[in-house]
Amino acid sequence: MSRILSISYDATLLRTRQMLLERAGYEVVSTSDLARALELCRSAAYDLVIMGHSIPRSDKQQITQALRQYCPAPVLALLRVGEAPLPDAAESIDPFNPKLLLETVARILTPGKKATSP
Repeated sequence: MSRILSISYDATLLRTRQMLLERAGYEVVSTSDLARALELCRSAAYDLVIMGHSIPRSDKQQITQALRQYCPAPVLALLRVGEAPLPDAAESIDPFNPKLLLETVARILTPGKKATSP
């Protein structure tokens, strides 16, 4: 089972994302604290890190760089409206499409898997 670290400043969105991903069969650890995210990466292996759109771009860039020291997992950045893709992320997507989120997670975690059309 793939392990996902989900980070968001919005507790409601964090819980909703965790439920969605767990129903899809993933093991999810969630946090709203960036320092805690680094601790979690030091203490366990993750297959993917998801950063919510509630995290400002500067924080996303900072945490992505810090995570690289402890966690080789790809980063999926969920974007705010009008926000440019995060350069260090494996992918950056619109956070308001649950189907797209699940498809993107599956594609990242399954190398060679093709994208499906919406």
